[in-house]
Amino acid sequence: MRVTLHGVRGSTPAPGAAFVRTGGHTSCVSVAVRGESAPGLVLDAGTGLANLTALLGGAPYRGDLVLSHLHWDHVQGLPFFRSGDVDGADVRLWLPAQDGAAPGAAGSAAALLRRAMSPPHFPIGPEGLAGRWRFGARDAGWLTAGGARVRLADIPHKGGRTFGIRVEADGASFAYLPDHDAATDDGPAADLADGVDVLLHDAQFSGGERYWAAAYGHSTAGDAVALATRARVGRLVLIHHAPARSDDDVDELAAKHAAAAPLPVVVGREGDVLEL
Repeated sequence: MRVTLHGVRGSTPAPGAAFVRTGGHTSCVSVAVRGESAPGLVLDAGTGLANLTALLGGAPYRGDLVLSHLHWDHVQGLPFFRSGDVDGADVRLWLPAQDGAAPGAAGSAAALLRRAMSPPHFPIGPEGLAGRWRFGARDAGWLTAGGARVRLADIPHKGGRTFGIRVEADGASFAYLPDHDAATDDGPAADLADGVDVLLHDAQFSGGERYWAAAYGHSTAGDAVALATRARVGRLVLIHHAPARSDDDVDELAAKHAAAAPLPVVVGREGDVLEL
């Protein structure tokens, strides 16, 4: 299983020289299972989704796209995804069931997306994307997507239903929790991430920024280490970096926690490829 990080920033993109090493695009990860040259599974559609078009060489995307939740930094790349907005594209998009979007209710998932992506907020709605797009709402549980087994679990994060995601394929596994209030989580995330080879986890705030982590429903880097330790994961990759945190500051924050952690802790950077 090949996991590519296309966007690792949180909240807003971070352009500029101070953010080049880590990358400035917001949340997006693609997965290609063994035997497939192209990804068939994408997690989240932040601005990093644009990088997938380059990876595909401009070819149409054919596969699944699973949204952890519907905040702007996780969906803003959708209408700018050239490999998805082209004849020949064939995309199944899954989002957390909520606010009238229900499993089996035709059109309800697209209607929920349309609340943020349609005039006057944007020139087109979801139905304006070229190719074949199907939109579905999901409850927690397992689904098969992109040749992998995918588990969705409710985790705490402010402002709408949020899923943590576990992906299993080719005898390997990883968990993806880009937005997670670990301080108020009494167990769902640890259960979801139990024993995975890699945990990609929210590290938007430092310990000294605890007030803001709680205010926005996010984790500190220390929270991520504690969860990874409790869940007995193989390696922790810190993602969803604060948009104002420079490359040097991201590295310093990670190094501080890696030194005392009982497992490998690394910075997730845009363009990283994890072979599992």
